[in-house]
Amino acid sequence: MLGWLRSIVAPTAAAAAFGMAATALANCFPIAQLPDAAQAGVQPIALRPAPPARGEVRLTFLGHSSFLIETPAGVTAITDYNGAVRAAFAPDIVTMNNAHSTHYTDFVEPGVKHVLRGWGPAGGVAAHDVTEGDLRVRNVPTNVRESGGTRYNGNSIFVFEVADLCIAHLGHLHHTLTDVHLGELGQIDVLLVPADGAYTMAQELMVEVVGQIAPTLVVPMHYFSSSTLARFLELIEDSYEPIYSDTPTVTLTSLKLPYHKVLVLPGG
Repeated sequence: MLGWLRSIVAPTAAAAAFGMAATALANCFPIAQLPDAAQAGVQPIALRPAPPARGEVRLTFLGHSSFLIETPAGVTAITDYNGAVRAAFAPDIVTMNNAHSTHYTDFVEPGVKHVLRGWGPAGGVAAHDVTEGDLRVRNVPTNVRESGGTRYNGNSIFVFEVADLCIAHLGHLHHTLTDVHLGELGQIDVLLVPADGAYTMAQELMVEVVGQIAPTLVVPMHYFSSSTLARFLELIEDSYEPIYSDTPTVTLTSLKLPYHKVLVLPGG
């Protein structure tokens, strides 16, 4: 990786310490077919690294569409928590964007304080606004395309606010956004984007969504193969220049956030 990139989104030794499940998944398999923590080589909790410094956020791509977010106060969150692709320790907060088998679980490990589901289990609209330490997590409901039609409010975009950064995880987004969605999202600095082009939405439309939100930094996820990722990067490169990290863990800061870059982390 280029030297100048290291000083802006610096990879850390945490990736080795975590031993994360960064293996690309070939499909949205049922949960039973995902690697469990033991298979993924998760390390003992004693190897958990110190929190990032003040003003920094540590982001680790665990694989599929799951990221570990760590704050200066030591608060941790995992996105699209499915019980199989996870960190070496229980996070404080887990988010699950929709009730798809590889994007949620009803079996949450002990120690998790907040379980935020992106849909209303009883059919209503999910509404979350949780603050744990220095991390605020809120959601913006969207719809889900199904064979029988549309499941309204079946997905959520989760927004993580910490250290003067707003990080948004699009989840299993199936459509472009309305002005209402964009108003609820607000200004987003880092956007975690599913780039598969099939299970969520066409890559051209996903690039349109990126343009709607206009984040500073884009991080692709849920892309399954190098060829799929390459096509997404080709579609977006006029607006966002690709840069690559050697490890799935980077440290982000609002003061040195790469401008209009798409940061590729291994393990999609």
